[in-house]
Amino acid sequence: MKSHPLSKTDSNDILESIATQWKIEIPKIKTLVKHEIDDETSIITGEGFIAIKSGETYLPFLSETSLLEKFPKIVVDAGAIKFVCNGANIMRPGIKKFTEFQKDQIVCVTEETHNKFLAIGKALVSSEEMSNMTKGEAVKNLHYISDKHWEAAKTIKK
Repeated sequence: MKSHPLSKTDSNDILESIATQWKIEIPKIKTLVKHEIDDETSIITGEGFIAIKSGETYLPFLSETSLLEKFPKIVVDAGAIKFVCNGANIMRPGIKKFTEFQKDQIVCVTEETHNKFLAIGKALVSSEEMSNMTKGEAVKNLHYISDKHWEAAKTIKK
């Protein structure tokens, strides 16, 4: 994995893109480092900050719980955990409760017992549409515990 620090301009551009995509305020971070996993994917790290860049999409990293708290949340039942942690999309029957969100917005998936974050996904429908659904895919799973991003991040030197 190739890693290199980003210039101040590149760092500011990335943070601006992230804030726009996520619709949340991102703290100013002086130095960001880009860790390239493959041609399409990289992990961006900074002081107390980790994000994934996949194509043109930025995703919060699952270990960043204080950051994840700022996102809309979907709670799944115990039966869905195994599937979500293997990369399956989140299906409506497994969803117990959820906060408000728009279609295509980044959402966090947690489990109902311990409220642990399991995955980050993109809403395929709005929360309003989802309340009227009884079946079907609700969230596209983009990052989950023990996926290639999770494993790659373990090799990054702090």
